[in-house]
Amino acid sequence: MNIILFEDARVGVLAPVTTGRPAFAVSCGSFRLSDLISYLTDEPDQVIAVVRPHLRDVVAADFPHFHSTLDPLKEWTCCINARVAPTAANLAVLGMLVGRREAVMITDPDQQLLAAAIPTASLAAPELPALDAAAWETAGCQRIDATLEAINFLHDLIRVHCDSLVANLHWRLGMGGYREIADRVFSADGTSLGEHIAIDSRNGPIVLESGCNIGPFTFLEGPVYLGPHCKIAPHSAIKDGVATGSTCKLGGEIEASIIEGFTNKQHHGFLGHSYLGSWINLGAGTCNSDLKNTYGKVKMQYGVEKISTGMQFVGCFIGDYAKTAINTSIFTGKTIGVCSMVYGMAVHDVAPFTNDARLSGKVTEIDPQVMIANQARMFGRRDVQQRPCDKALIEALFALTAADRTGLQCQPLVW
Repeated sequence: MNIILFEDARVGVLAPVTTGRPAFAVSCGSFRLSDLISYLTDEPDQVIAVVRPHLRDVVAADFPHFHSTLDPLKEWTCCINARVAPTAANLAVLGMLVGRREAVMITDPDQQLLAAAIPTASLAAPELPALDAAAWETAGCQRIDATLEAINFLHDLIRVHCDSLVANLHWRLGMGGYREIADRVFSADGTSLGEHIAIDSRNGPIVLESGCNIGPFTFLEGPVYLGPHCKIAPHSAIKDGVATGSTCKLGGEIEASIIEGFTNKQHHGFLGHSYLGSWINLGAGTCNSDLKNTYGKVKMQYGVEKISTGMQFVGCFIGDYAKTAINTSIFTGKTIGVCSMVYGMAVHDVAPFTNDARLSGKVTEIDPQVMIANQARMFGRRDVQQRPCDKALIEALFALTAADRTGLQCQPLVW
């Protein structure tokens, strides 16, 4: 069976998380949807990605095993919305759908298409307008009584992450490859643990991938998942639902958060109920708030609307390549755009490609060539090769987010 991972129009609501990456490459519960898809097919080269134009080249480079065209010899094709959450429960439902040999689909309460099994012959070319529930219903595709959890808003990402992490970790452990080195602490080969580490795994397992280095006097409280080659500074507290990508440097207190690969938060300071993209650096003393002083439900700004998350704990959402200065404070439920630099205090959402020192009355635009140069330096520090598609993505993101910086000029921040 062919499998199509497709982004729909709603993916833009998830900015800045999805500004520079496809929705199926966003981590949640220690997995990305693109990771779980490999368990649905024995032929990963028959997975096709339908993404926004500015992401096509980087997706082709990052997912070379994905195919570019449908295999007409495969009678059926499964279409999966890239916003479907990467949970063990969703994987079971998708596995059932892949096994169907009839035209069926699963939609959300707003009738948005989440997944469908359709005849390959009826899908000449995977394009966004064609992957639509109303169109397939007209063509005779039947809705079935099955539920898939999807990420509709940024705050859903943290809610689903916290709800699914324990089950996801148990599913991961069931695949093998780990040894239990302490009570409910599981390690791949090549990990290093310092002395006097305190561990509390009563609420969920702690899983350490190959190459993890845990500094002495660290507190680990499960559920926790640390990706390959992560380094935890001494005297850190990593607790209650943290999951990371590869090659992160972490320290201070981190709680109930998602951290993508190659991101640094290695100094003292609190991070809670938050999402950090890749290649981010939080300066020493950076803290975020994840609880209102009123203890009420957190509201977040989505476009011109302010929407209640229905959640008491919501932190911040920071896009790829963003940086904070020392002692930066980030208010509850705020977003920080890709390639931005924040100084002092983020009391409002921060636009992409801006030097934001709003409390000092200074907000300026960052030249994309400056970010490309910064990218090259960051990549070099981790022995990562900067590719033409990486530089092109920075330029494309700058153009795509121009409206967010109306009236600003490209100039250095002058104090």
